[in-house]
Amino acid sequence: MQNFHILDLFQGITSLHAVPTTILVGRIGLMFLGMVLLYLGKKGVLEPLLMIPMGLGMIAVNAGVLFLDPTTAGHIVGGTALDAASAQQLTQQAAAGQMPGTLFMSPLVEKTDSLMYILQIDFLQPIYTFMFSNGLIACLVFMGIGVLLDVGFVLARPFLSMFLAICAEFGTVATFPIAVAMGLNYREAASIAMVGGADGPMVLFTSLTLAKHLFVPITVVAYLYLGLTYGGYPYLIRFLVPEKLRGLKMPPRAPVKVTSDEKLAFAVVGCAVLCLLFPSAAPLFLSLFVGVAVRESGLKVFIQVIDGPLLYGATMFLGLVLGVLCEASTILDPKVLILLVLGIVSLLLSGVGGILGGYIAYFASGRKINPVIGIAAVSCVPSTAKVAQKEVSKTRPDSIILPEALGANICGVITTAILTGIYVTLIPLIK
Repeated sequence: MQNFHILDLFQGITSLHAVPTTILVGRIGLMFLGMVLLYLGKKGVLEPLLMIPMGLGMIAVNAGVLFLDPTTAGHIVGGTALDAASAQQLTQQAAAGQMPGTLFMSPLVEKTDSLMYILQIDFLQPIYTFMFSNGLIACLVFMGIGVLLDVGFVLARPFLSMFLAICAEFGTVATFPIAVAMGLNYREAASIAMVGGADGPMVLFTSLTLAKHLFVPITVVAYLYLGLTYGGYPYLIRFLVPEKLRGLKMPPRAPVKVTSDEKLAFAVVGCAVLCLLFPSAAPLFLSLFVGVAVRESGLKVFIQVIDGPLLYGATMFLGLVLGVLCEASTILDPKVLILLVLGIVSLLLSGVGGILGGYIAYFASGRKINPVIGIAAVSCVPSTAKVAQKEVSKTRPDSIILPEALGANICGVITTAILTGIYVTLIPLIK
């Protein structure tokens, strides 16, 4: 006890003094960022289901840094005791803030014996290993989204919905060459370009498949920026669409009744065709259309499971695991700044593409379609559809575009999944 110091009892504080200044600033900054995300989630500015667990995870992982004894920390890198040279290397890595894992999980573990040892120690490791490393978490969330979707809005005006959805993929396509020009490789460029689809599960699936080393910052950027569809897109609409057109009241149309059998047939045919065309993204298509099929078949027990524990449980662990993966050495990667810029660019270009598609539909229809509908094709369900209706209502309260907006919105989910399939299939073939 002669060498005991009071700070030895509070090792998280001690570790703050033993890392480079950049890591120190990063850890403190991320703890405060976690608090901000939690607050914004509580206030409803950002999605609370994700931001509250993510914010707490970011706080905990950056506060709870423990420098383990190198002779007993072998479970992090190999599952066995380390020799003197390896122990010294591990100590140097820890001092530099480059430990390959945290107290919560080790995302870089590869050897089977190491994995089985870690599963007994790091409490979130089973969730990460069995739900994140293979994209299962994205599929579970996507299945929940499928249960919530009413594809009848798409089938009521299929050609308009599909056209607008294709136009709103402008950001996911155009950002790819921009990202390559900024120094990212094809896999990284495709992963960050998917942020323009405004659909978190697709970004998660693509980055886990193509750029696993960057899936944490890419996915965090995606989910943080989804809040911009609430806050930023209204300004984009006002900038690109004059008030006269925003208030355009579309002529009444006879309601199109789409039966549950037709919706189920759409799910069956859509699943078969898309899985046939893009097998590498088949897990996403299956998950989405299973949700749609369960909804339209009236399987109330399954609906309650998928729409309740499955969707919300997956969403909670998605936020929590993403939060604890946001430790300073990961987020301070120089590429993260590039990802932040490209995420904004991708979402901006997708919004512009959607509105341009709305203008084309406006002129092609003889000036009868409100061009604001185009922004709803960016597939942040149902946020962008609500944004479009809200902006139109501010100008003309009796103008209702929500049915057409929801059709484009839901179709945007499908086109984003298709583009995910294209990227996941094509990019690995490019040398």
